[in-house]
Amino acid sequence: MDKKIMAFVIGLLILSAVTGAYLITGNSKTMKGSEITVLAGAGLMKPMNEIITNFEKKTGKKVNVQYGGSGELLATLMTSKKGDVLITGEYTTMDKAKEKGYIINDTIVNVTSHKPVIAVKRGNPKNITSLKDLGKENVRVAIGDPKACAIGKVAQKMFDKEGVNINENLVAKTPTVNQLLTYILSGQVDAVIIWEDMLTWNNSKSKLEMIEIEGAKNQTIPAAVTSISGNVETSKEFVEYIKSDEARVIWEKWGFRVIS
Repeated sequence: MDKKIMAFVIGLLILSAVTGAYLITGNSKTMKGSEITVLAGAGLMKPMNEIITNFEKKTGKKVNVQYGGSGELLATLMTSKKGDVLITGEYTTMDKAKEKGYIINDTIVNVTSHKPVIAVKRGNPKNITSLKDLGKENVRVAIGDPKACAIGKVAQKMFDKEGVNINENLVAKTPTVNQLLTYILSGQVDAVIIWEDMLTWNNSKSKLEMIEIEGAKNQTIPAAVTSISGNVETSKEFVEYIKSDEARVIWEKWGFRVIS
């Protein structure tokens, strides 16, 4: 091979190697700087997965997500000191996070809302019609742990208000609302209190029936940027996106009531 051609080829190889190394390191730095972690209530998993996917495609930024009970998420935020955005299943947990200084106050937004209902197997074999029926003999019940998840707090407040005692019927208290679906779908219990929107999920909508709870109130789902976020701008961008018209379509698809 001609020496000039050889030198030209070698030069191209060196240039390619240098350019490739620059692109790899440059992209990794960009991705790291555009990466956030979202702490979200477990009951929001279905719409949130879709919203995150769309946000990543639209912006090229990376969103890691950790799902759990609202109480668990606050504990994680406080102990690990990690997390850029907090989205809880009801407002009291967000208030606690705010009181403890873990939230940038002016970033709090009300995203959507959902309502607690009683879920029973299709056909309602125990003929459950109200909250009080969950205290009757031979009715097996599972609820969320009030210390761990939003639905547990809400359920306990309703039982206390109505004077319903389910202690003799209680099979389990779960750390997340998603686990309550497993209990009712597997036949381990006769009734659970979950969020109304969960009855739209494919694994439950043809197998369960919804019993309205008289006086049950819609629970607001807030989102906010945490005070320990290492990427406040991307976090704010994500919080704005979950309130966008694009995200609204997804929330409504999964049975949530979007707050304007």
